[in-house]
Amino acid sequence: MEAIYTASAIATGDGRNGRVRSSDGILDLNLAIPKEMGGPGGAHSNPEMLFASGYSACFHSALKVAARMKKIALGDTTVTVEVGIGSNGQGGYQLQAAIEVQIPDVDEATARELIEAAHQICPYSNATRGNIEVTLNLA
Repeated sequence: MEAIYTASAIATGDGRNGRVRSSDGILDLNLAIPKEMGGPGGAHSNPEMLFASGYSACFHSALKVAARMKKIALGDTTVTVEVGIGSNGQGGYQLQAAIEVQIPDVDEATARELIEAAHQICPYSNATRGNIEVTLNLA
């Protein structure tokens, strides 16, 4: 594969209690381990939040592409992605993702068809397929 765009970011500090910054400086965030994981929590981001944000935006774009390919007009749509982290039972950690899509202006069968098509198009879905549990839900 020849990349048409490459993003770059650097993490500094104490990992999950550190800082991340994109190479262009547009993204520049303090990180904190969530309280649920024994950290301080607070008004800081974490890797799962960043992954969920990227996945939701990417999946939403893939949904729009799928609709254009099928010549289906969409009104207002939303994609919510929840990313969970937990033990993999082998001393490490594993992610899971739940994708919830709202497509109010099409019938349920068409909406489900678009969601499945978007799941095939989305680079995040392609990267996670077979690696983590991903559930697709129509809201």
